[in-house]
Amino acid sequence: MTSALDTAPPPSRFGDAMLVAFIIAQALDGVLTYVGIATFGPSAEANPVVAWYVTTFGAVVGLAAVKGMAIACAAALHLNARHFTLGGLTLLYIAAAVVPWTRILL
Repeated sequence: MTSALDTAPPPSRFGDAMLVAFIIAQALDGVLTYVGIATFGPSAEANPVVAWYVTTFGAVVGLAAVKGMAIACAAALHLNARHFTLGGLTLLYIAAAVVPWTRILL
């Protein structure tokens, strides 16, 4: 009889690196979004879901909830060996969130 642990994908350094990179990108986006919202107000956030969370729960709690969910989903991808998908999402976050916020705030 085979258990779920027997069918788990083998450890991957690339996969671990993609998860860490994704978490770093989320942290950067969270900090930059917080600074952007503190500077320009909640309407500066282009993502309506994030803007709703921030408006409803406050910047810290709203951003923590959104970023926590993103990291939880990334962990699910990592555990299912979807490392290239996770890498692509990391690049997407850097290009579509971190770089624009950096340009706006500088």
